[in-house]
Amino acid sequence: MLMLVWFGAGLLAAMQRDYFTNTPNNCGDLGTIGLTVLAGPLNYLGLNPRVSECQLPEPSP
Repeated sequence: MLMLVWFGAGLLAAMQRDYFTNTPNNCGDLGTIGLTVLAGPLNYLGLNPRVSECQLPEPSP
């Protein structure tokens, strides 16, 4: 029950920041959304997680 409330608070914070209105442009945007949801109620205590850049591995030829 606690985890549902925790992730629910994170989803609410992500919706309030309009993260779900536009399609994410890169993996940094997806990471920011994921971290916001995982941070849960900590978002309301001033935590604003951001992923600025990430490197995806390239497939081998």
